[in-house]
Amino acid sequence: MKYKLAILFTQPPFGISTSREGLDALLAASAFCDEEELAICFLNDGVFNLLANQQPELLLQKDHIATFKLIELYDLTECFICQESLAERGLDNSELVLKEAQKVSKNKLFEVLHQAEKVLTF
Repeated sequence: MKYKLAILFTQPPFGISTSREGLDALLAASAFCDEEELAICFLNDGVFNLLANQQPELLLQKDHIATFKLIELYDLTECFICQESLAERGLDNSELVLKEAQKVSKNKLFEVLHQAEKVLTF
């Protein structure tokens, strides 16, 4: 499958605004791309964006993690999470806000990224 755009999350959700900016870009892109033309990928510390039950208010941050649930609500089905990144961080599927995202190997994730015309990294 060829994607018009891939959004790659590699940074943790708090401490810098990169994650929030990526989420904003993703939601904007979803208005202009068909669902199957948009790949959403989580790699390295980017998997922390999907961790449920975070408490950002303790860091005096706004909670934008819940907004990632819109991925499933908007029927954005081309969502890929790196299995190795989850394992390296001691995370499992039960802790994630996205239950239907595809858990794939790092190699498969890179294949998806290579199929995209453009890749935005956050």
